Amino acid sequence: MAGDVVHYIQDLSVILATATVTSMISQRLKQPPVLGYVLAGVLIGPYVPGIEVARDSGMLTHDLSEFGIIMLMFSIGLEFNLRKIARIGPAAGLTALFEVALMMTLGFGCARLFGWDRFQALFVAACISSSSTMIAAKAFEEHHQRAGFVDLAFAILVFDDMFTILVFALLTAVAGGSGVSAGDFAWSVGQLIAFLLALLALGLLVIPRFIRRAAAHERPETLLIASVAVCFIMTSLAAAAGYSVALGAFMAGMLVSESGEGQRLEPHVQPLRNIFGAVFFVSVGMHSDPLEIFAQWPLVLALTAVVIVGKVVGVSTGAFLTGNGLSNAVRAGLGCAQNGEFSFIIAAFAIAAGILDESMFPVVVGVSLLTQITTPLLVRRSERLAHALERRLPGRLQTFVEFYESWIEQLRTAPRTVTVWSRVRRPVILLVVDAALLMASAAGSHLIHWDVVKFFADRFHLPPSLVDVVWLTLTLVVGGLFFLGVLRHLRAVARTLARIVVPAHVDDGPDLGAAPRRALTVALEVALCLAVSGPLVAIAQPFVPLSTILFVLGLIAVVLLYDGWRSLANLQGHVRAGTELIVAMLAKQSYEGSSAERPLPGVRDLLPGFPDLSPLRLDPGDFAIGHTLAELQLRQRSGATVMAVRRPSTPDTSPAPYAPLALGDVLALAGTPEAITRARQILEHG
Repeated sequence: MAGDVVHYIQDLSVILATATVTSMISQRLKQPPVLGYVLAGVLIGPYVPGIEVARDSGMLTHDLSEFGIIMLMFSIGLEFNLRKIARIGPAAGLTALFEVALMMTLGFGCARLFGWDRFQALFVAACISSSSTMIAAKAFEEHHQRAGFVDLAFAILVFDDMFTILVFALLTAVAGGSGVSAGDFAWSVGQLIAFLLALLALGLLVIPRFIRRAAAHERPETLLIASVAVCFIMTSLAAAAGYSVALGAFMAGMLVSESGEGQRLEPHVQPLRNIFGAVFFVSVGMHSDPLEIFAQWPLVLALTAVVIVGKVVGVSTGAFLTGNGLSNAVRAGLGCAQNGEFSFIIAAFAIAAGILDESMFPVVVGVSLLTQITTPLLVRRSERLAHALERRLPGRLQTFVEFYESWIEQLRTAPRTVTVWSRVRRPVILLVVDAALLMASAAGSHLIHWDVVKFFADRFHLPPSLVDVVWLTLTLVVGGLFFLGVLRHLRAVARTLARIVVPAHVDDGPDLGAAPRRALTVALEVALCLAVSGPLVAIAQPFVPLSTILFVLGLIAVVLLYDGWRSLANLQGHVRAGTELIVAMLAKQSYEGSSAERPLPGVRDLLPGFPDLSPLRLDPGDFAIGHTLAELQLRQRSGATVMAVRRPSTPDTSPAPYAPLALGDVLALAGTPEAITRARQILEHG
């Protein structure tokens, strides 16, 4: 027995020493230390000839890696609490929800193409759905990124972790059989929700008080021991209920954070997380055969492409539509484009449960390693890529992008006399009800489909094919009614929100705000469609044929794109006419001898849909003199837009877009107060 202990200590010393060396090399190469830990496991694992460390220590590393999973998820939970989730706001949550749903859909489709059945494909999709806060944070730190998109990316990653944990908990609940049916799925969802609500209710009553009492002793070790005890108790409860230990550890971290001692506790938990987390990643490498990764290179490359493209598109689209600006949205998407450490946990569970073959684990490791390598490259070039995309957008889209962020900001800062929720509450509730009934009708039809066909065919001596066609037709009719209800309520919400930003004209004259209001309505319809259809498609894909889903989504996309392109053309004409009016207003201001930097009065009344404008005159010594707006990249760097320029020598017209700015030019800036402040700093000081 003593000899076994000495042997384990020797193996552990080699494991930690190798992990230290490889992580140092990894960081020297500007890569995250996680990459070094995985490579250390590969080097000392059973698949590299001549290395004997891992031959007899598999059980040791497996047990220690379980502690690594628990501490990793506990520390992630410490970053959450209900107040923080409310403070981050719904924008990051909606973006993460759409991104995870998109990744589940793309991953499911890719796995089906490679021959997995529907249940296996769900686990493959879950393996590539999560991002890595650790890898993203390291990439931002290495490249000294401190811009606004970093905070946005972290907020999205927080919700990404939470949704991935819920997906994993749900999959573990339905993993008892060899397949998944609509009834099993619905029952598992209900059980999971009941378990989480019971755990939260009881935990909120007991755990925060217990942690505060432990913290009152002012001894760090007492607080740490109490918190780790809570972690292990919650982990045991989750395991006893049939869920993953990761879910219990995450819930424990959340409940401990509710005590208000989370920030105080994090420095003490961090060493435990680092040590056991390193062993966890080493264990991942030890179970990965490098030859197997190369042997399955088509699948590895396909899933890597799905991860990078899907996450960039999902995060960028969601972040932009929730009002974070195109540049910040694209840069946040590039920062989140990696496969997270949670993929190893999901893959290990699926393999242990016999759902996936052992050959899947090296594939997941290969995808993670490739995306760990590409993430620093994408982050380093994120600004250049975002600017290149903005420059190459068609003129109509550029005009829309310039206005959309200010519209969403106006919606956020609507006066208290206009309660947004009170205006949209009824259609939102009806939208949710119709979406739930749509899913219930589709799942219910799938559940009893063949029973109904058999019953009527036997009872009335009808051909089964005829009964099948009739049943599918009835299902489509019922589902179509609920689907039309979803679209109707969705459009009602979009129109109501658009009228808050650009109020409808009440006089007898022409409605000058029709063009921007229509463009905003279509954009909100697209955003709401993505927010609703993403989760619905991700949930429905195991039960509804993919061709049906693609047909419906394609039809909606064609209608929205056609309508949207026409509305963008009208918006562009509205902006051209408005720009000419702004130049005339600046010229009039100059003729009257008014201050060149006095805000232009009544812009929103004269030009509905236009943001408030703040003029800025270029004085001697300002950096912008002699530079073009294209060179300054003002909108990309500050978020503010130059709507018009008045030049003293030609006061009634704007200079050419690529003409250098000159002394005395007055620029009409549009944007949030923070964006205009940044724009002034760039124009004046560079």
